[in-house]
Amino acid sequence: MRNNNKPEVKLISKPDNMLKTIYTACRTCYSADTPLNIYDKDVTEEKMLSLIKRVIGSGHYSTIEHIQVSFAISNISRACTHQLVRHRHMSFSQKSQRYVEEKGQFDYLIPYTIEKNEELKGKFEKYMSQISNMYLELTQAGIPAEDARAVLPNACATSMVISTNLRELIHVANLRLCTRAQQEIRMLISQMCNALTESEPWLKEYLVPKCERLGFCDEDKSCGRKPQLESLK
Repeated sequence: MRNNNKPEVKLISKPDNMLKTIYTACRTCYSADTPLNIYDKDVTEEKMLSLIKRVIGSGHYSTIEHIQVSFAISNISRACTHQLVRHRHMSFSQKSQRYVEEKGQFDYLIPYTIEKNEELKGKFEKYMSQISNMYLELTQAGIPAEDARAVLPNACATSMVISTNLRELIHVANLRLCTRAQQEIRMLISQMCNALTESEPWLKEYLVPKCERLGFCDEDKSCGRKPQLESLK
């Protein structure tokens, strides 16, 4: 059985007082007042956002590290999660191929470039079936799942819980929403950002490709969306 190619993402945890928490962290750095008094004061959203944007715009990102968010994610490939776990300051709990044994055809994702080629798509699906048969032959012969998994491909579907602070999420979005990132991880990060901005719309201007924040592209190869840094010198 093959899953569709769309990641499933749900925001499962975030502070109810995200804006006030960040504002308190920002205000504490520039006030003789205590954080408790700052937090307890009635402040308009407009005033909080004004300070937060100024502080973040100045590069003082430690003030947004106090915010932790968690996502439940499924229907992504292990190729995608291999890229994701390279990021720092994120916590991952992933479905184990060591302890979870596949009982039939394992779920898998077909890369988009293969999906649109009917001939190659058919060959890809046939190959996944052959791998599944080999895996089942091994496990039915008594080979532990932790060793039989050696034949499983990067295309295998997996699931995980991801937790990260807001600074790292913005960093990941800036990198992985770039058009040069692989399409699957772009779609995943986009859905994570959308899940968060539904309740925190003020974050939309930060959860974008880095060229949108920088005003230029600093990649070696550019999609042409923004001028390259070298051309501005």
